[in-house]
Amino acid sequence: MFPNTIEPFIDLSTGINPYPYPVPEIPSEHFFRLPDEASVRRLAATAAQAYGAPSEDYVAPAPGTQILLPQVAMLVAPGRAAILGPTYAEHLRAAMLAGHRANEVSDIDQLRSADLAVIVNPNNPDGRIVPKAELLDIARELRQRNGILVIDEAFADVASSDMSLADSLDCGNIVLLRSFGKFFGLAGLRLGFALAAPHLATRLGALLGPWAVSGPAVFIGEKALADASWKSRMIAHLADAARRLDRVLAAADLEVVGGTSLYRLTRSSRAQELFRHLGHAGILVRRFAEHPTWLRWGLPDGEVVWQRLSAALASHSKA
Repeated sequence: MFPNTIEPFIDLSTGINPYPYPVPEIPSEHFFRLPDEASVRRLAATAAQAYGAPSEDYVAPAPGTQILLPQVAMLVAPGRAAILGPTYAEHLRAAMLAGHRANEVSDIDQLRSADLAVIVNPNNPDGRIVPKAELLDIARELRQRNGILVIDEAFADVASSDMSLADSLDCGNIVLLRSFGKFFGLAGLRLGFALAAPHLATRLGALLGPWAVSGPAVFIGEKALADASWKSRMIAHLADAARRLDRVLAAADLEVVGGTSLYRLTRSSRAQELFRHLGHAGILVRRFAEHPTWLRWGLPDGEVVWQRLSAALASHSKA
């Protein structure tokens, strides 16, 4: 798309933490043999503790949350699926793959009549948060028709800890998706979790099959999820970086309209022009075909990147 651009190319198009968890040395046996059931149970128990689920029985580890999307959609017989948008487009595609008549809706009350309702919370890309009480009310209404509420909490690590529904899974029809790679900055490890009542978590585990998560992912995931000190420091660091990004964007006369501390969403009448300008400067941000005034910005990962971004924005402002 941008031949002959400045190198190295800077990718700010994702919401992945650019300051990854320090990967420990991995014992060689984790590469030589399949992970045993006991180690996967330990990982599930550590995830339950980290995310606030009652126990490991409520946790289904997976090779990333992406693979869970159609599996979760298959927990309900094909019917009507409603996804609160605008949001991550894969939820709509996965619901269709599972045989649902699926569409994005802008009114949250339209979720109440669905068989499968999906909410990304905090939302990608605008950071919208639906209050816990409202989510529980929707879940109660869906339960009357054997419907399921799916809440994608991929970015909940950087949100308030009391917003998650991990303590409400016993209502029986809520499935939470928790991404490991985004907050820990290890997206290539391919690790994620579904949190649900034990009967749903067991069904998801059966759909995924044995050895769904690799030995190295089990080892690293257990270490990282148990490291509360690193998580606390990282949350503060990301908040500082997001505030700095706000200042950089404001200096370029860009209106920040939402986001989390892993990404910011801006609105500008010159968004498409700015996207191209940044691309030619070797910087990629996320644009949206359905919302041409929006751009989403990930966090720079070092002082050189911060300076290149500031310089590119300044040169566009002068154009």
